[in-house]
Amino acid sequence: MTVPDFQTVMAPVLRHLQDGKEHQSKEIIAALALEFDLSEDDLAERIPSGYLTTWQSRVHWANTHLYQARAITRARRGVYTITDRGRQLLAQHPDRIVLKDLEQFKEFRDFRARGRAKPPVATDTTETPAPTGPEPAVDVEAPDLRAAAAAEEANAAVESDLLRHLNEQPPEFLERAVLDLLVAMGYAGAKGRQRHLGKSGDEGFDGVIYQDKLGLDRVYIQAKRYSSGKRVGRPDLQGFVGALQYAQASRGVFITTSKYTNDARTYANHLQQRVILIDGDELAHLMVDHGVGVQTKHTFVLREIDEDYFAAD
Repeated sequence: MTVPDFQTVMAPVLRHLQDGKEHQSKEIIAALALEFDLSEDDLAERIPSGYLTTWQSRVHWANTHLYQARAITRARRGVYTITDRGRQLLAQHPDRIVLKDLEQFKEFRDFRARGRAKPPVATDTTETPAPTGPEPAVDVEAPDLRAAAAAEEANAAVESDLLRHLNEQPPEFLERAVLDLLVAMGYAGAKGRQRHLGKSGDEGFDGVIYQDKLGLDRVYIQAKRYSSGKRVGRPDLQGFVGALQYAQASRGVFITTSKYTNDARTYANHLQQRVILIDGDELAHLMVDHGVGVQTKHTFVLREIDEDYFAAD
């Protein structure tokens, strides 16, 4: 899977801390990497500056926002514990916590207001950290990291809007959108193609990707536009798997704008066929990542000193 955005990480951070014990940041990073089943390639991916891995950056940002909302507290530098507020927040939003959920707290609103009014100055806080003030996140101590984090936060808001737009469109729109996404991700290959099947004669599929010119390698797609309160269950997947067996296909992608039940995910993990499940959060994240249904609003150039230019001959 792709590395989840920092908002997706916030609820798992609170779940990890709900035992009430002190946990080091590096231990949280390692534990949640296992929970999200991140691959070696996922863990090796780095943010543009190369200063941190993308995964480290996401967990640091989750910790920073939860800390500013007083959902977690810092026992000492890099060591966190959950607060009563954090437990209440997790009870309110057990599956996913987003920035708007933190806006209910005055401390977090003040933090966001300070950030909008005056961008933080890049400083080295490693030698003289403030003993009582907010802990500066690693990610925001350098301009390139601040810029990357700002873009990530903006993209997270776009992802939320994407899901809303997809749910407002007819089901056929989602079916075509997911085909466009898989093609943008390269699954059609250089000579492959896509085909929207729709309702008439679809035999249980909404679309198919032909990965080679002759159509010998095929990936079948099912897309379900469900509201956030309705989850895709095991019976939905069983119908899809039955259609795959009838088509003598070994690979399929099931996509929903909502989420899957635990039973559905367990069932998919034990199938002989290779069936990939993509929920609404991951769908929106992939669409932003691959430029489907979105457009670039601004492009910024961040410059730094060219040390070679000033080096003595």
